[in-house]
Amino acid sequence: MPKISETDLILNKDGSVYHLNLLPKHVSDIIIAVGDPSRVYKVSQYFDEVEFEMNKREFITHVGHFNGKKITVISTGIGTDNVEIFMTEIDALVNMDLKTREPKSRKKKLKIIRIGTSGGLQEDIPLGAHLATDYAVGLDNLMTFYDLPATTFEKSIAADIQKKVKIPFRPYVVQGSETLFNRIAHDMIRGNTITTPGFYAPQGRKVRATTRMPKLLDDLNFYHNKTSDFWLTNFEMETAAYYAMGRLLGHDMLSVNAIIANRMKNKFAKDPEKIVEALIEKVLERI
Repeated sequence: MPKISETDLILNKDGSVYHLNLLPKHVSDIIIAVGDPSRVYKVSQYFDEVEFEMNKREFITHVGHFNGKKITVISTGIGTDNVEIFMTEIDALVNMDLKTREPKSRKKKLKIIRIGTSGGLQEDIPLGAHLATDYAVGLDNLMTFYDLPATTFEKSIAADIQKKVKIPFRPYVVQGSETLFNRIAHDMIRGNTITTPGFYAPQGRKVRATTRMPKLLDDLNFYHNKTSDFWLTNFEMETAAYYAMGRLLGHDMLSVNAIIANRMKNKFAKDPEKIVEALIEKVLERI
């Protein structure tokens, strides 16, 4: 493979990657990713020590140790575009020689766990539940620009969702790491998560602007592939990009979700932070 150009992989003057402002030594084998920058501190408060901090735009990084394990926790902000930046630059830090700008011959597989909040799409998913994503369904267009390999099952579910939900494009469907699921999420709800490119109309909300798909929430709620008993369980805005980029780059990915709303019941948790904190503690103890 030829050298990666200075405009394809931009480095800062100190040799760090452009957006994250990190060097290879700052990346541990285990990474916790969060959307909200303030949640980085809520994770690192449990560390035995924090040995490095970096603040760059929405990308806040803490590196430390928990129970003897080195862990990197990074915020990405909201959306799949930020996840693409995060995943590409994290991978470059461990799998590219940044001096020669050539890929390393031996690739490293990272374990990346997203801890985030989400809204439940089915009535029987209670507020306060912890849900781990088995399959993610991307309603964003990020994978239009990548050659994402997909299984026959993933392709069939994508086509079925497009047909039954009547959306004017083909979503992408991708499964997370079964290894990480069994290690971290064995007692959580196993769900199939919808990743949307927005918080309002793409998740069936209407405030003032006119929406084109007023029945989207109901259509997604009622979607059911009878052959595989495949339901859609929750909404958020990043998971599908994590799973897709993880597959493209060869990393183990798992998304765990604190359910702080139930969209079908129009209920919102009274103390969402406690739900998130309990999820953080659970992941750290099992990581």
